[in-house]
Amino acid sequence: MTLSNGLNVRRTLSDTVFERIQKAIKSGAYGVDERLPTEHALAAEFQVSRPVIRDALQRLRDQGLIYSRRGAGSFVREQGIREPLGFGQMENLSDLQHCYDFRLTIEPEAAAMAAERRTEEALGKIRTALSLLRDATNRRAHRVDADFMFHLSIAQASANPYFATAMQALEDHIAVGMRFHGLSLKSTNDGLEHVFVEHTAVYEAISNRDAARARNQMRQHIAGSRDRLLSPRGTTAI
Repeated sequence: MTLSNGLNVRRTLSDTVFERIQKAIKSGAYGVDERLPTEHALAAEFQVSRPVIRDALQRLRDQGLIYSRRGAGSFVREQGIREPLGFGQMENLSDLQHCYDFRLTIEPEAAAMAAERRTEEALGKIRTALSLLRDATNRRAHRVDADFMFHLSIAQASANPYFATAMQALEDHIAVGMRFHGLSLKSTNDGLEHVFVEHTAVYEAISNRDAARARNQMRQHIAGSRDRLLSPRGTTAI
């Protein structure tokens, strides 16, 4: 319980720091290629620990807002080129189908790359999300936030920021599918447990550095989610 609470507090602090630096960058408070204050200075400014600062800076890097130079620190990236992905609002089942199809082209490869490149820290983030999903499953509930966190953490573990950026750009769209998929699972006796097993299989493949299995398990999981939701019996209006 203490560990879980500590993780939630740290994540909240990281979110706050991330949002404030993000606003500062977008408002022009920092110029293009300007060096951000050191981790020590930022920790003092926001009155948080350096690990919290590192988490926030990593999110800024993942979103293409900053870049790092080895031994020199973090610098602001040109914002005029940073939002190549622009998706309109999801309006119908066809949009949801397209979203699943797109996820099937990127998430299996992200999982395979995560198996090859993941660090212990990155694996820990995936494991934390999986733990939240397990707790929800035990309560016969589904947590969209934990589900998305699981998939985003895998994209981040790939060490290729393009995967994470694509996932973040699609967050609202993916959440729609996850929300309706979760509702459909609760209508069956073992639906939630079955999907938790799928998530666990992806995690174990990444943990074991089995790229081929990670790719296949992720593909089966997303295809299964799509088919359970969009099959004639599972189709629902959005």
